[in-house]
Amino acid sequence: MDLYYTSTRGAGVKMTASEAILAGLAPDGGLFVPEQIPSLKASMDELKMMSYKETAYTVMREFLTDFTEEELRGCIDKAYDEKFDTEEIAPLVKVGDVHHLELFHGATIAFKDMALSILPHLLTTAARKNREDKEIVILAATSGDTGKAALAGFADVKGTRIIVFYPKNGVSKVQELQMTTQKGSNVDVVAVHGNFDDAQSGVKKMFEDRAFGKELEEKGYRFSSANSINIGRLIPQVAYYVYAYAKLLKQGEIKSGEQVNVIVPTGNFGNILAAYYAKKMGAPIDKLICASNDNKVLFDFFQTGIYDRNREFVLTTSPSMDILVSSNLERLIYMAAGEDPQRTAALMEELKEDGRYSITEEMKERLSDFAAGYADEGQTAASIKKAYDSAGYVMDTHTAVASHVCGAYRKESGDQKECIIASTASPYKFVQSVMTALGLQGEQEDELSLLPKLQEASGVEMPQAVKEILEAKILHRTECDTDKMDEAVRAILGI
Repeated sequence: MDLYYTSTRGAGVKMTASEAILAGLAPDGGLFVPEQIPSLKASMDELKMMSYKETAYTVMREFLTDFTEEELRGCIDKAYDEKFDTEEIAPLVKVGDVHHLELFHGATIAFKDMALSILPHLLTTAARKNREDKEIVILAATSGDTGKAALAGFADVKGTRIIVFYPKNGVSKVQELQMTTQKGSNVDVVAVHGNFDDAQSGVKKMFEDRAFGKELEEKGYRFSSANSINIGRLIPQVAYYVYAYAKLLKQGEIKSGEQVNVIVPTGNFGNILAAYYAKKMGAPIDKLICASNDNKVLFDFFQTGIYDRNREFVLTTSPSMDILVSSNLERLIYMAAGEDPQRTAALMEELKEDGRYSITEEMKERLSDFAAGYADEGQTAASIKKAYDSAGYVMDTHTAVASHVCGAYRKESGDQKECIIASTASPYKFVQSVMTALGLQGEQEDELSLLPKLQEASGVEMPQAVKEILEAKILHRTECDTDKMDEAVRAILGI
């Protein structure tokens, strides 16, 4: 049966999966959502014997129904290949009494690789299917990881251009170098004088500017997105939660049908939303635990039913979560509102105008699958030290936020189900914060000089992605103010 996609803000929009992937954002400014969440057609006993690629196909075929088997398998084969440093693609590692789903074994050592390795292939396949003859211009805002993963995924992909905006001084040194040294004849990187929310708002504004879109079309371009607002980013992420549960079953850690809890360090809400979709498909997941850092807008939302971005923006050691407007939450709000696009649109307009909105008690009840917690900077550092001292395992700052929240949730709730923590980045990506937490950073040591020390402490070889940037030439130096992002795009495209 064909599955179609509609907008969170307008019932009149109906597109195939390939059309939705190509568009990125719905014409009314909403996000594409499937008309219903499909069910898994394979049992967990079948899934536990599958490779990552086979699991990805089994999950994604239910969502991407207008892709042929040959097309979808081709995209999967090109995505999950030797770019990953482990055959498992997403290893499940036991650390103490919890399981870390390591999502950072791709080319850019962050979980965004899991989806952005396949999105370029889904997008170019979608363009062929829909006879798109214009050059696709990918616009992306990044809080650190999406940018590099998108740049690496789209570099030199025929028929595409990619422009990534990141907050100047709002990412780690390794993250910045990964972006500014990116090679590719079709890639551009722009540092924005503002924070991630400013960059994200600027990108969304360009998508919603119909006059700008028409101007681009006349010049032979069309916009699409590599951010998690693109449904082609979200669907591949569902697969790794199904895979993780199946692997726990295969390892004998759980019995068939036994429920587990999933803890996700959360910024833009896409990663944890993918876990929710996996649950809706039939994966035996109980609680989806949303872990925040000091920018705890999501924690406050789940506690109170009020989403309020009117607060101080805090720069933390987990910068990929330094976000006050979580775009993907709109998809969950749509479901909580009984799939009412008018109600969703009204709430998003409130957020745009007032910086806040509140949901009804009925909507709150529909969010009972979720729990939330947060870790401050001290708790984040303590989690890194604790895992290292007790298990010899080094985790990054974002994973450490989730680790603290997992422990606090278990203690407060008494819920002792097996836990899967989404381990979202390599510690090498945030080496200074990690080494400081471990007490292994000397005075005045810069971030890059600490990389060999982390290798010695962790016993894990420095990833190729880090080795490469140490000697790479900086290729991108463009900067702009937040209100000049459209001008930067025009200059890059020569229009």
